[in-house]
Amino acid sequence: MSRILVTGATGFIGAHLVPALLEAGHAVRIAKRMPPVGKDSRGIESVATGAIDGETDWTWALDGIDAVVHLAGRAHVMRETETDARAAYRRTNVDGTRRLAEAAAAAGISRLVFLSSVKVNGERTRESPFRETDTPAPEDEYGRTKWDAERILSEISRQTGLKTVILRPPLVYGPGVKGNFLTLLNVCANRLPLPLSGITNRRSLIYVGNLVDAVIACLDREKAAGQTFLLRDGDDVATPDLIRRISEALNVKARLLPFPPDLLRLTGKLTGRGATVARLTESLAIDDSKIRSVLGWTPPYSMVEGLSKTAAWWRSGRPDI
Repeated sequence: MSRILVTGATGFIGAHLVPALLEAGHAVRIAKRMPPVGKDSRGIESVATGAIDGETDWTWALDGIDAVVHLAGRAHVMRETETDARAAYRRTNVDGTRRLAEAAAAAGISRLVFLSSVKVNGERTRESPFRETDTPAPEDEYGRTKWDAERILSEISRQTGLKTVILRPPLVYGPGVKGNFLTLLNVCANRLPLPLSGITNRRSLIYVGNLVDAVIACLDREKAAGQTFLLRDGDDVATPDLIRRISEALNVKARLLPFPPDLLRLTGKLTGRGATVARLTESLAIDDSKIRSVLGWTPPYSMVEGLSKTAAWWRSGRPDI
């Protein structure tokens, strides 16, 4: 049994990871921004660390811990309220990660698993899927700060011996999902027409249960130390096919209409929805052969199974996970 500190434990991914860690036999402590603290009925210990930035005191949170899973971070913000968004991203994603890694190394922690993003690689693929050996090309502050954090972790690892593992997932879906995927669930469930039947892109996704399984594998397997892994469900889909699969999981018929893709992109730009249209029409494919070969890891759930579980959650009234 290892004692694992999880940051971001109350978020979408963390809510799935914590019970899975317990089931795998690990003891879990979660870092929270605010009290209450203490142990709950499952034996999960909570500690208050305040905001995650370059000044966070991790002393108590890391006491007696064997490994850290760092999920917390500032993700893409739809409606920005910060006057200096770039500084806000750096404060949490870069300075906060540096502070945690330095504290973990000083405390003798054996391993730190860091949740990065495929956005470090870029926003779209063309002829070839993204690989870990590609030159990073992040396009927004989220991607750039995740890449900066990755480089900081590598440097701290070289200097201190802290064993780090970096995971770059694509879009993560599953029960409790929010954002654009939840919007897509709602659109499909209500059988709203979508002008996307002519799209022929390829998109990689990952079910949250598969991501959680990969995180635990990276904690448990020695060969994961020092590695960066891209990962996915293993079944890339075009946007119209994804909509059909979601609709089938929801027991409704997809309503896909023909519309010229170029005109769709132009409409997106004119209406201020260019980024949304790009995600629906462009490709973002991942080559996950490295994690499969190095760790012998395969995702335990197919995309069909993941979408089925996500649809069941949606039909049940979308309870908190």
